[in-house]
Amino acid sequence: MRFLGGFIMLLALAGFIMLFAMMYFLFKSKTIPLVVFITIPFIAAILAGFSFPEIVTFVKKGVGKTSEMAVLFIFSVTFFGLMSDAGMFDVIVDKLVKKAGTNVIAVAVVTAIVAIFSHLDGATVTTVLVTVPALLPLYKKLNIRPQLLLMIVGAGMGVMNLLPWGGPVARAATVLGMNPNDLWHIMIPIQILGVVTTIGLAIFGAMREVKFNGAGILEKSSPEFEIEEGTHISQKKEDELKRPKLTAFNMLLTLGVLVLLLINTFPPYFVFMIGCAIALVVNYPNPKDQKNRLKAHAPAALDVSSVMLGAGVMVGILGNSGMLEAMTIPLLKVIPAFIASQLHILMGVLSLPLGLVLGTDSYFYGLMPLAIEVGKNFEITPLSMAVAMTIGKNLSLFISPLVPATFLGIGLAGIELKDHIKYSFVGLFSVSLIMMAFALSIKMF
Repeated sequence: MRFLGGFIMLLALAGFIMLFAMMYFLFKSKTIPLVVFITIPFIAAILAGFSFPEIVTFVKKGVGKTSEMAVLFIFSVTFFGLMSDAGMFDVIVDKLVKKAGTNVIAVAVVTAIVAIFSHLDGATVTTVLVTVPALLPLYKKLNIRPQLLLMIVGAGMGVMNLLPWGGPVARAATVLGMNPNDLWHIMIPIQILGVVTTIGLAIFGAMREVKFNGAGILEKSSPEFEIEEGTHISQKKEDELKRPKLTAFNMLLTLGVLVLLLINTFPPYFVFMIGCAIALVVNYPNPKDQKNRLKAHAPAALDVSSVMLGAGVMVGILGNSGMLEAMTIPLLKVIPAFIASQLHILMGVLSLPLGLVLGTDSYFYGLMPLAIEVGKNFEITPLSMAVAMTIGKNLSLFISPLVPATFLGIGLAGIELKDHIKYSFVGLFSVSLIMMAFALSIKMF
């Protein structure tokens, strides 16, 4: 019995060392996540005394859980990349910007719609590049602070990241060991409310800009900020990849893909496989062009999917070695009883502040599994903990200094990081709390 207790302590120690080492390397950007997820858990398993055959068994189980998610990422990123190449998003953005005109509230609402729609691919950089350059001249012309533009974009991205091919939901599903599409179906009501709340935030922010910052008073025209018939897209030479005559078809194809995901008849990765095949054949019938399009999107597709497969090593070792269970023992002794039963709500409220200082991978693959395991001891279901922790983390996406797209956004907008966070924090935090409160009201937790 004493030997068993000693082994559990060894497992717990190895687990905590692994967790802190992973967070350190990820937080300090000492190396890429793929290397961290493969090497550190492997070393921790060896230190805990497991044999190579046992470690191989852990890894096989873990990678088996993440492989479908990796395939989903490859084809979803490629599909929406193809839609972007063909110019589907450009047409929508141009028309929305023309509709907004010089009405400050309309401009803010259009910003929210564009951010929400353009984040269908789950790629933060794409969303920033579609929204900020297109709308920034209009914001400057109307004397609207660019901080509002970034806050609305951040809310739109955070809400849309609840899609099954969004990184956070896929990671949470991996930790839960469930299909990301099934997790999304559960969270659809929260996402719908999030979309409405984002538009509400845009309206409130616009009204505040009008009242306190004199927004709506047109600046003197200058070549730099003159708003023409179209946006920055129409001012550039038409790219040879654009397929304006196929815009209607591409919209219908995208709608069909989304409907199939909602119906949930086929695995999500297969839906995107079919979508990619159709998009390639119709938009780029030349085999050479098809290969070039796949090569163009391969870096983005493989970047996330390789991390997902690498995370399978960590998930397998942490979940199958007994480390996770052993790590909860010391934590149970220090958590006050009055907090324990509401731990998932506390973690949900703190998820946005935590998301600022923890990278996405360390948050979902490090903190979330531990919180889930602790919550089990207080009759908190893994699903409740995961949903609560996912909501706020998504909203922290575009104000986190650990996200490269944050620096791209503030660079394009010409503002300081501290000013961006100071302006956006309360608004994004409010959206996350409203979504949390709604989840509680419909007894999702």
